[in-house]
Amino acid sequence: RDNKILRSEISKSDIIIPLACLVGAPLCDKFPKDAVEINEKVIIDTIKKKSSDQIILYPNTNSGYGNTDKDIECDETMNLNPISIYGKTKCNVENELMQNENVISFRLATVFGSSFRNRIDLLVNNFVYNALMKNKLVLYEPEFRRNYIHVRDIINTFIFAIDNFQKVKNNIFNIGLSSANLTKIDLCQKIKHYITDFEFEISEKGTDPDKRDYFVSNKKIEAMGWKPAVTLDEGIMELSQVYKLINQSDFDKNI
Repeated sequence: RDNKILRSEISKSDIIIPLACLVGAPLCDKFPKDAVEINEKVIIDTIKKKSSDQIILYPNTNSGYGNTDKDIECDETMNLNPISIYGKTKCNVENELMQNENVISFRLATVFGSSFRNRIDLLVNNFVYNALMKNKLVLYEPEFRRNYIHVRDIINTFIFAIDNFQKVKNNIFNIGLSSANLTKIDLCQKIKHYITDFEFEISEKGTDPDKRDYFVSNKKIEAMGWKPAVTLDEGIMELSQVYKLINQSDFDKNI
């Protein structure tokens, strides 16, 4: 948020990937002012400061699709309907971004996978954690659907865009696993295949604060030659191996 530093750094770069963000609906609800400044205002300032030949690869979220009818397949032509501060700030940036040249917006699916700064709040990561460490989970609104993508495939997407920029520039793309448009109960059943003593129960008393529910099409980016490398099954096995190496109390502190 230091305008002087921002301007200096932008001027040095051929390609800008603005990753700084308060990520997820709960965190943005907790710090709404910071969310608007970091997720929206600074990124729009960055867009305005870039030269016409500089490239911006923007990591948006497919949470902008909000809550859709069961028969609708969400593609890039749809009007967005974000239902959280997080989704609204990200979609506002995309609207500004696409008025420029040499830009791409990626509407990323829900991320999963291990990392050096591991996020246990992400849906797949959280469900695998509970399955392995606690052997149980209470599930709210089990038929709500999400699409998923491994964190390494997001990195691979940026590389793909750079390598094929002239073919893919000035576009919006959904980025997710077409094999992983799953309800939450589908996800639990898939995890139970690998962690057999995992038990989950459906509760009608609670609600999920994140109301996203949609089926997402990734056909547009796939038609350009992009392919994900990590399946959801591989991600579940990877997370299981990582969690077995880490002390449970260390994870609990960060939930």
